[in-house]
Amino acid sequence: MATVTPVTPGAGHRLRPAHAQPASCRTAAAPTLGVEEEFVLLDPASGLPALAAPDLLRLLDGEPGPQAEYMRFQFETVTRVCTRLDEVRSELLRLRRLAAAGAEHLGCRLVATGVAPYPVPGLAALTDQARYRELARRYPRQTPESGTCACHVHVGVPSRDLGVQVLARLRPWLAPLLALSANSAIADGQDTAWASWRYPLVSRWPTARPPAVWADAAHYDATIRRLIRQGAALDQASVYFLARLSARYPTVEVRVADVCPDIDTAVLLAALVRALVTTALAEARSGARLRPVRDGRVAAGLVAAARHGLGGYGVDPFTGRQVPQHSLLDRLLDQVHAALDATGDADEVAVLLRRLDERGTGADRQRAMWSAAGSARDFTEALAAATRAVAADQTGPDQGREVGHPAARGERADQPARRHRRAQPERAAGRR
Repeated sequence: MATVTPVTPGAGHRLRPAHAQPASCRTAAAPTLGVEEEFVLLDPASGLPALAAPDLLRLLDGEPGPQAEYMRFQFETVTRVCTRLDEVRSELLRLRRLAAAGAEHLGCRLVATGVAPYPVPGLAALTDQARYRELARRYPRQTPESGTCACHVHVGVPSRDLGVQVLARLRPWLAPLLALSANSAIADGQDTAWASWRYPLVSRWPTARPPAVWADAAHYDATIRRLIRQGAALDQASVYFLARLSARYPTVEVRVADVCPDIDTAVLLAALVRALVTTALAEARSGARLRPVRDGRVAAGLVAAARHGLGGYGVDPFTGRQVPQHSLLDRLLDQVHAALDATGDADEVAVLLRRLDERGTGADRQRAMWSAAGSARDFTEALAAATRAVAADQTGPDQGREVGHPAARGERADQPARRHRRAQPERAAGRR
């Protein structure tokens, strides 16, 4: 069972000072961003998936953001296009409050977890739409265990050719994003021994893999057409690269993360993804050399991140060596410090990193809830409470900030983030 180890004062994930940033990032306008969150609906007594998404969609008809998903126990929300992190936070708060209240009205619970914690009903839960029926027909092995829940971050790019260059430069950083968002440790009523059990489930789909390195958008599009022609995907939307050009929007869509347990983690993820895209755009425009990364190392890093989470070992994407996962997150922060300063996000990211260290990842927190729960009802209600906690205090001077937001607790944004420190990163062991 994973534990959250106390942090050591004075150590941590630190951002470089603003004076170190290159001019290319200092002068760039902040790209737009949007966030998609997928949730499960659970019966409060048994913890089993509740096939209530169609009813919830009807209940919320006319509200911007809610959408159907592959399974009837899944529910998706989509933010408006945002330019600032406070807009992202406000949108995520609005949508979580809306969906959680609607779910409770229908007698079920909205839960932010990468996989349902108790057995899923398989094909019987399929959403009754023609496209989903065809996906189930073509991919019968993958469909019964589908219904996983992710957090997708969209970041605007000026052109698809630049977007393809961004995808290549994101490859080394996908594993740390997965490690910090890992939030699916419990499935089938037991600890899976993975921090993100969602990741191996999603990886069973033939196109659920890191992006390749393509010369330009035409090369990327040719790959998409080939995958569809070969039967690896039904259509462009079902090419499930872990980062891809959106089929609907002028964005790069980063799809590697589990749905986050709380808004703080989701905002942190969105900020880091935007900073990575901003940095990649600056590098591409300046003609900076793309540092090659082997496919096998990227894949091994993702498996390590999914297995052990942020507190375990990872794989250095450039050398292939085994290193602590938190050191890879520190290197990501070094990569994006200038972009965070340029958008004014550095202070909030520093606070959110410290909050992540104090709380643990979603997987850490799930295991703590699992250990403390005396029944399926207890565990389900604990997960639901964590998901809807953002709406618990909306009165007084902090109205509009969810419980746990640093500013709502009187915390300073310039306090340094602190790192998980372990004498030896954990190695999970278990049944899967």
